This record gives sequence, C-alpha cells and structure tokens, in this order.
Amino acid sequence: MNPKLLFWVPAVLRTAIILGVCTLLGWLFGWVEGLVLALAAMMVMVFTQLSYLFQLSNWLEDPQSAKLPDGWGAWTSIFSRLYKMRREDEKNQAELTEWLARFRQAMHLLPDGVVIMDDVLFLEWCNPAAEKHLGLTHERDKGMRVTNLVRNPDFMDYIILGRYEQPLTISFRDRKLIVQIIPFENRRQILVTHDATETERIEEMRRDFIANASHELRTPLTVIVGFLEIAASEGLDAATRSSHLKLMTEQGHRMQHLIEDMLTLSRLESVDYPLRAEPVDVKRLVDQVQRDADALSAGRHVVTMSVDGPDVMGSYEELHSAFGNLASNAVRYTPAGGQIHLSWKTSDSGAKFTVDDTGIGISPEHISRLTERFYRVDKSRSRETQGTGLGLAIVKHVLLRHSSTLKIKSEAGKGSSFIVCMPKSALVLPQIELQLH
Repeated sequence: MNPKLLFWVPAVLRTAIILGVCTLLGWLFGWVEGLVLALAAMMVMVFTQLSYLFQLSNWLEDPQSAKLPDGWGAWTSIFSRLYKMRREDEKNQAELTEWLARFRQAMHLLPDGVVIMDDVLFLEWCNPAAEKHLGLTHERDKGMRVTNLVRNPDFMDYIILGRYEQPLTISFRDRKLIVQIIPFENRRQILVTHDATETERIEEMRRDFIANASHELRTPLTVIVGFLEIAASEGLDAATRSSHLKLMTEQGHRMQHLIEDMLTLSRLESVDYPLRAEPVDVKRLVDQVQRDADALSAGRHVVTMSVDGPDVMGSYEELHSAFGNLASNAVRYTPAGGQIHLSWKTSDSGAKFTVDDTGIGISPEHISRLTERFYRVDKSRSRETQGTGLGLAIVKHVLLRHSSTLKIKSEAGKGSSFIVCMPKSALVLPQIELQLH
C-alpha cells in the first residue's frame, strides 16, 4: 500500500467511527449530549496527535534510534519507518566513521607527508609526516594559507607558476624534500611531501666512494705506468731498475690491499652473506693480533696485551679483521717509540676489546666520521701510513654483524682509545656460570 495511505486511511476510519458513535448517542440521549461527546472525542484525538508531534519534534533534535517514542494507530507505522531509516543511517554512519578512522590511521603511518588544501591553498588537514617535514601543526595552522606557513622561494614560484605535472625538490628545515601538488575534486588540492634527505646522503656517499676509490687506484697505477714507460724508453742501470721495481711492487700491493678491503666491505654488507657464529678463542685471537701489530711495527713500538675475559660466539676471521684493523691503525698513527696496549676484559654489559695508543690523537670534530669509507683526518698522511681508508668501515660492519658497537675516545696529541663493546649474549660463559643463570 502507498505509505501515505497508511497514515490517512486509519485516521479517516477512526474519525468516521467516532462520529458514528456520537450520532448514535445523540439519537439515544439527545443531540446536545452527542455533540459534546463528539467534541470531547475530537479534542482527545487532537491532543493525542499534538502529543506525538511534540515527541517527534523533540526526537528530531537528537535523532537516535534508541530514543524513538512509541506510537499508537497510524503513528506506529510512522515511527516504525523512522526507526528503520534511522537504524540504516546509524549503520552507514558507523561504517563511514570506521573507514575514516582507518584512513586517518593509514595517513598517520605514511612516511610521506599529505596536506589537504582548498582551492585557494587554505590548510584543511595534514598528517604527522607533513607536520614534521614542513613544520606545521594541524590544530594551530588549520584554516591558514599554506604559502604563509611554508616560506620558501622555490615553493612560492612552484605555486605561482602552477606547473604541477613535475615534482619540485627544495631544501627546507635542513631537509631535502620532494613536493608535488595534486588537484583533488573541484575545490581541493593535495600537497604530497617526500623526505629525500637520506636518499641524497646515500647517493652522495656513493659518489664519494666512486671518486675516492678511483683516486686511490689511480695513484699507484700512475706510478707503475710511469716507471714502465721510463723502462721502455731508455736503458736503466741495475740500481735504478731495482729501485723502480721495488716502488712498483709497493704500489701493486697497495692496490691489492685496497681491492681486498673493498671486496671484504661489500661481502659484509651483503644480505646473502650470513654470520656463521662459532666459539672464538679470544686469547688466541688477541695473540694473533699482537703478532701482526709487532710485524707491522718492526720494533718501532712497544706492543703489549692482556686478556681477562670469556670467549665469544662469532666469526674468528671477521673479528680478527676488526681487531687487527684497530691495532694496525694504532701502529700507523703512533710515532716511533710509542706504546700500544691491547686488552680484553669483562664489563657490566658484556666484554670489551680496547686498543690504547700514545699516538697523534684525533680532534673531536673528526671522531663521528671516522667509520666513513675513505675518510681521513689528514689526507697528506695517507701515503705515509699505507692505509686504504676502509679499515674502520670494515670494523663498523663486522661489529654490526656481531651486535656490537665501537666507542672512540681521543685527544689530539695525547693518543686514542678504540673500544669494542660486545653484549652478554655473545659471550661463551663457563658451565658453572650458565648453571647459576
């Protein structure tokens, strides 16, 4: 049946029945009494309808399905239909609220910044990444023009020109950002920001690595090629030829060591090269490191050692490479007559391998960069020390694979301490200690 008839038919029938009853009573008891009864009945009906209208009006101010009043007669059908409609609206609203919560959660977790603006660039919403990238605060800056909040000349030109097909790279708040505006709906735009600082840093490191590696290889090659050209162009006496061959051999070994270190570093960084941990006899390891340091020193230094700690789980070859690089650096950067001490001992957090020297020391501004590839405090000493510039980078990656860290303490002119800190989880404890734990 037509919904409109559901209201009017019962109302007309009730009115007709009441009028019929009143007519019958008027015929039986008199027309005046019948009229009074008819008026009273009509007043009751009017009051009832007004009461339901009043309840409906109050409910419309806060339309919740649980608060919908009960009805009588035609109002039963009306309130039933309103209840169904309101329940459907509440269900849709709950679904929209859930999807909105999911959307906001997803936007909060995005590493890229998202800013929603209207057609005249007034801020409507932004996620935490955008707040971090652009220095915005959603609660404080909502309703303000983004161009007043992001004061960057390149960004302003990008906005004015309106060429949004290509992203824009800007330097802002000490970060390298890639920004792009995307039209959204008719009266909204989305500003997307991507922090490319780390990518730029890695790319710069890659460029520096290639440049430095090329330089390190070119220098010995230039020496070797130069001597070969001299030898080919003129006859040389035995002493000169012997001197040239000695220098070429030294430069050839230098290239060989450099390539070996580059291959070692590449292997340590590879995810396809897992750590094969095994018990490492630290006493034997430190003994070997001391012998290597003595051989490199050739009697120019006093190299001592002390071992008072447990063995560890790890790779003997990798730890020998890391400890050996620290010891060889101490030898190279300690003047003749200096002292170098190697020690292995337990600590509160695990165990420590320390290399102390009385060498030239390092200024504070250089310490944080020592583990970078090819970084040198004094480039003029690189040929003198015969280092490849990759030793501490290798140490860093070996220790990362062993869940360990490197601490450096140094003072220019007074010597240095390089400390390898290994965690308790890497130690091989005696059986008695294992039982106590």
